[in-house]
Amino acid sequence: MRNELVTPGAGELTYEIRNIVNVAEKLQKHGVKINWENIGDPIVKGEEIPRWMKEIVANEVMENDTWGYCHTRGVLETREFICGLTNNRGGARITPDDIIFFNGLGDAISTVYGNLRHESRILMPSPTYTTHSIGEAAHAQASPVCYRLDPANNWFPDLEDMENHVRYNPQISGILLINPDNPTGMVFSRETLEKIVAIARKYELFIIADEVYNNITYNGQTTVPISDVIGDVPAIAMKGISKEIPWPGSRCGWIEVYNGAKDDQFRKYINSILSAKMNEVCSTTLPQKCIPAIMKHPEYQTYLQERIRRYEKMSTITFDCLREVPELMVNRTNGAFYMSVAFRDGLLTNGQSLPIENAEVRELVEGLVNAPGVSPDKRFVYYLLASTGICIVPLSSFNTPLQGFRVTLLEKDEAECLRIYQTLAKKIAEYLKS
Repeated sequence: MRNELVTPGAGELTYEIRNIVNVAEKLQKHGVKINWENIGDPIVKGEEIPRWMKEIVANEVMENDTWGYCHTRGVLETREFICGLTNNRGGARITPDDIIFFNGLGDAISTVYGNLRHESRILMPSPTYTTHSIGEAAHAQASPVCYRLDPANNWFPDLEDMENHVRYNPQISGILLINPDNPTGMVFSRETLEKIVAIARKYELFIIADEVYNNITYNGQTTVPISDVIGDVPAIAMKGISKEIPWPGSRCGWIEVYNGAKDDQFRKYINSILSAKMNEVCSTTLPQKCIPAIMKHPEYQTYLQERIRRYEKMSTITFDCLREVPELMVNRTNGAFYMSVAFRDGLLTNGQSLPIENAEVRELVEGLVNAPGVSPDKRFVYYLLASTGICIVPLSSFNTPLQGFRVTLLEKDEAECLRIYQTLAKKIAEYLKS
């Protein structure tokens, strides 16, 4: 082309959660049976949507207004319902005009970061969910600026590291937190959230809280929404139905804006987000119309709690299998449905491997892992995939220097879950000795 078409570094923005699917699909063609432990889609892992929920959706489809545009901010009745959920907690109060619906949180994330000035940075956790780090890096055309989540301390945030980044980086305008966290499954305590809010208040920042897993906690943990502790600090909470209901194919999420009028710059920023949404007209009407009826249904909480108990069981099985491997740093998952595991420093090399019986598969994997710039944990993940069919994601792809992997807890069969993670633990030992 006569001109460059992409911004500097755009080719480095990769989404490894999906990229590894391409490799797995190639291996399937060579007869490798895949266990999909890479992506947080309960439907792919066999979640059965109850009939009463399907009937709600079917009934809404029969209504003519479901087929039309809705308000740019979203369906009014649904926004009023959501306001009730938030305001009944007694923390920050919102009105329907403080809510904007998007076509999934991916759309919300892209719009929220994309409407910032290039010079304004959002401080990211490390590791962090890839869509956030890609969105923030793309808007700034620079590498993410990160605070550390500590694998030696249950993946809790290093608050000293966080404040030092804020103090010495005047371009930082906001702090991102994901609660419960993806990819680690850590749940923030109230005390930690209060300290983060205090940092934001001290340095005149706003907070972005991704709370899409807000109602999925276990092992005795509960989530404190940012609205409970935000006080007078401007903030955006991101929420959705893809994981909780679960309806990932709906592409339906929203933001709640707290203290939107307390600061003039923040008010202008929120208005720019709304203007960007106006340019799209609106988000999809059908799932928005279904939210109140689904969440108010008498069987909804029972169904959700059944799923949560299953995630708790799978988290225990996974934790018990992997904590027996001394070379790993393993923390119990208390929220969402992920577990991140880090190898202890210096254990992975670029010469380790696992045996692969199929010669064509071995040739394919060796071609991938010997390419320039392949991280040691990505090498491990690809050998594991080819050797066992277990598809997981390298931890380094979540914007962290740590070497390790992330798995999901969505397997419904306890015996199969046990087999998968016993196999994984065994293969780690083989790999490190190779």
